[in-house]
Amino acid sequence: MIHFKNVSMAYPDGTVALKDINLHIDDGEFVFLVGHSGAGKTSLTKLLLCEERLSAGSIEVNGYRLDKIRSRKIPYLRRTMGVVFQDFKLFDKMTVYENVAFAMRVIGEKNATIRKRVPFFLNVVGLTDKADSFPDHLSGGEQQRVAFARALVNNPSLIIADEPTGNIDNNLRDDIMDLLLRINRLGKTVIVVTHDEELIRRYRKRTVEIRSGEIVSDRIGLADPEGGVQA
Repeated sequence: MIHFKNVSMAYPDGTVALKDINLHIDDGEFVFLVGHSGAGKTSLTKLLLCEERLSAGSIEVNGYRLDKIRSRKIPYLRRTMGVVFQDFKLFDKMTVYENVAFAMRVIGEKNATIRKRVPFFLNVVGLTDKADSFPDHLSGGEQQRVAFARALVNNPSLIIADEPTGNIDNNLRDDIMDLLLRINRLGKTVIVVTHDEELIRRYRKRTVEIRSGEIVSDRIGLADPEGGVQA
């Protein structure tokens, strides 16, 4: 569960990034987070990850109060989340298997568990036959699937995908969305950060729109300039 109550955030230089945000996302929801560059999407995501701290209000994420959380608890919060970054952040000198296993090794997971879970999640994303390949031998879509497997392997309850369809063609976009929907059907909460309006129109999920640091719309689809809803 994610709950923002009257949340504001400003950077050290005085730039106000978010203003009086109120947002509730239940466990198992699928939500598009949209807005133009500089609207506040990245700042909101950084608050979820405790990469930045709020200036006012309160945030609860997966049972943690982020306005009160101590630094030593932040790694435990982050283990409840899987994040897929736009640039994938794969290790070039590690195989697909090793890239996914790395997420488990850094939290001290046992080798027996790693050997069991990594193949399972490579199968989930359709990359069983690429386990021994290196990232530079994969297509962009395959690299992204590795990033998804790595985000999933520690069994987080929340998946955050940052512009997951930003650099791929339409066919791959459909594949990635099918994967995200499958992940959601597993009971995971999914937040997709995007500016792809075609994606939102096509899949018609809950859409939270941020503009100039404020939530201006929270509905199925995008609000049109006259206050209706785009089909």
